Amino acid sequence: MSLIKIHPADSVSVDSETGHKVALKDIPAGEIVIKYGFSIGKATRDIKKGERVHTDSLKTALNLREEYKYTPSDCKLVPETPATVNAYIRENGEVGIRNDIWIIPTVGCVNGIAKRLSELTGAIALTHPYGCSQLGEDHLTTQKILSGLVKHPNAGGILVLGLGCENNNIAEFKKVLGDVNPDRVKFLNAQDSEDEISEGVKLIKSLEEYAAGFKREPVSVSKLKIGLKCGGSDGFSGITANPLIGRFSDKIISMGGSAVLTEVPEMFGAETVLMDRCETEKEFERTVSLINNFKDYFTSHGQEIYENPSPGNRAGGITTLEEKSLGCVQKGGTSKVTDVLDYGDRIKKPGLNLLNGPGNDIVAITNLSACGCNLILFSTGRGTPLGSPVPTVKVSSNTPLYLKKRGWIDFDAGGIIDGKDLDREFFDYVLSVASGEPTASERNKNAEIAIFKDGVTL
Repeated sequence: MSLIKIHPADSVSVDSETGHKVALKDIPAGEIVIKYGFSIGKATRDIKKGERVHTDSLKTALNLREEYKYTPSDCKLVPETPATVNAYIRENGEVGIRNDIWIIPTVGCVNGIAKRLSELTGAIALTHPYGCSQLGEDHLTTQKILSGLVKHPNAGGILVLGLGCENNNIAEFKKVLGDVNPDRVKFLNAQDSEDEISEGVKLIKSLEEYAAGFKREPVSVSKLKIGLKCGGSDGFSGITANPLIGRFSDKIISMGGSAVLTEVPEMFGAETVLMDRCETEKEFERTVSLINNFKDYFTSHGQEIYENPSPGNRAGGITTLEEKSLGCVQKGGTSKVTDVLDYGDRIKKPGLNLLNGPGNDIVAITNLSACGCNLILFSTGRGTPLGSPVPTVKVSSNTPLYLKKRGWIDFDAGGIIDGKDLDREFFDYVLSVASGEPTASERNKNAEIAIFKDGVTL
């Protein structure tokens, strides 16, 4: 058995074949277990050196509420000369890396129409079950997420497809959406049309003609906005794929670009790592609110805050939430936190942004897309075919997954276990995706969306 020790202070190492933890010393019951140089929980019994450390011997040491103090760390990146990609410059100056036509329903009742139009035209239908029978903040949240998608620069044209009698009817949706270019965004109310299919096809052809006027041209990567996501993590995720993504994030930010880290429940136990990197005390205070408000959301529903990791995570060697979180936040590299966004907000500042939202894969990739991310880097140790409205690069944490699921996975980070330096290869690959190379989920035509819901349904 070959072992990987991650940090000099660690009391556990990782089996290079299974991803499970092995004790580096005798650990008495009640002692804190260290991985990544931080606590990942307490030993529930005496653990012998060389013994596997998992759910039968380790539990979380996290509390319901923590006390936080702003102790900023020195994590300034050295600026680098920006690389370039070939992308589309929109009329408002924003940059898109695709020139797709999207169909965005205002309400789930017209999903069937959207799918039929997609089959006939090749436009991408972003269906969802919401837009009616929602009240208050839930209703506004749906409108904000859909608005963010309508404004996304990866779309060369948008057909907003409504029904007519829904809460989120087109007239109401426009109040949240604001002004749009009528050549780029078309609206179709199905109840008002005698033949909504032929009318929809006609409008999509008009959008295709408009989008055809844009051509790829060299653009600085400082214009790119990168989403950071993990799903189906395993014991290798925090050693290979997530740190690789984190180094990419740092490089893009050093070139003036933006990266966005979300999945707030998967910051629990690692939040101080991010808090210490906040650029100002204002961002620190907003990060504290981000964490505490999400804990309050759990408790308001009578749920255990630390009901995580998932069964798949545990099978892959992850035992406690703090262990999962310490691996998760590595996708954010070492950059300073420059802004904290609420759910439905759009990116305003370059640098590392923290985005409010849950860890659920489909909700999170929709959240990242709606906030303006051009592409998403998605690490996984177990594998997933999931795709978002924007190119979603799947990075496997281990080589067996990559070899087994070549139809799902775009890049293998497993070689890092054997000491390979994959930074340059990964950087070049992601830039090739930004310049037009399709991802596996794009080839498979997987583009799902889901919206966070926390309210009454009529």
